[in-house]
Order: sequence, then C-alpha cells, then structure tokens
Amino acid sequence: MAISLYDGSVTSYLQILDAVQGYLDKGLTHCQVNDIDPTEIVESRIFPDMLPFRFQVQSVAFHSLGAIEAIKSGVVGMPGPRPAHDYAGLQGLIADAREALRRVTPEEIEAREGADVVFEARGLRRVFTAEGFLTSFSLPNFHFHATTAYNILRSKGVPVGKFDYVGALRLKP
Repeated sequence: MAISLYDGSVTSYLQILDAVQGYLDKGLTHCQVNDIDPTEIVESRIFPDMLPFRFQVQSVAFHSLGAIEAIKSGVVGMPGPRPAHDYAGLQGLIADAREALRRVTPEEIEAREGADVVFEARGLRRVFTAEGFLTSFSLPNFHFHATTAYNILRSKGVPVGKFDYVGALRLKP
C-alpha cells in the first residue's frame, strides 16, 4: 500500500511538532531549575552566521502548518518579518500549529495531490506539485529547523536525547 499524502505530511509534522513541544518544555524547566533567563536560549545560535533559536522554532511552524496552508492555496512565499517571540511565545506558536494541523482532514490533503504549488520569493518562481513541494522542500526544511532548535537546546545543557526529537513512534497496534 502506498503512503498517503496526508500521512506523509500532516501525520509526520504532528509527530515532530509534539516532540518539539516536549523539548521546549524541557528547555523551560532547565532554565527554571538552573536560574537561566530563557531569553538567553531564544537568542542563542550554533554558529555566529546562523539564525537564532527563535528563528529555528518559527521556521518549524512555517514549514509545517505554513506548508499545508500553501498546498491548500497553491501559493507559498517567504514568511516575511516575524514577531520577536519570547520563549513562551515560541511555545504558543508550536501549540497553535499543532492544534491547527489536528483540524486538517485527510480528504483536504488528498484532494490536492498533483495540484500546483507556486513558490515565489526574491524574484524566484518555482512550480511544484503538492507532493513535490512537501517532500522536496517543506519536509527537509522542517526537519532542518527542528534539528537545529534541538541542537541549540543541547548546547545549552538541556537534558534531551534522540527520542525527545523523534517523539512518539507510529507502531503497529
């Protein structure tokens, strides 16, 4: 049986978004227990020329919920200026993305199979199919930013491990 477009996208996004919410919670607990200002994490970077933790978490939301909104509308661009979320705001952003994705039905996504998704940004125009957009653009970016946020927390001493990133596995009943 082939995997559905819904399972390959929404179900996969939710698995990792749930994990991101979990490691964000662990990060906040770490800050509270160790008397660390969460702003220190929000502004942290792995390397000086990389964008900070805030951007990484915002990008997780953009490349999940934003991707689903893009395949539904057929158009995607860069997200534009983003609010200067604090740690609690980032947690809320992920919670909102999770809640919105849980309302998406398989029928909504399956109906978009083969549909065009046009990416336009900075004078660049690329036309994808919905499945091509999700699998070759959105999902790789989603995992990149979720991994980078996880790694920033690890670098700050937050006690997270591989399964904090992977989240709940979809095991055979």
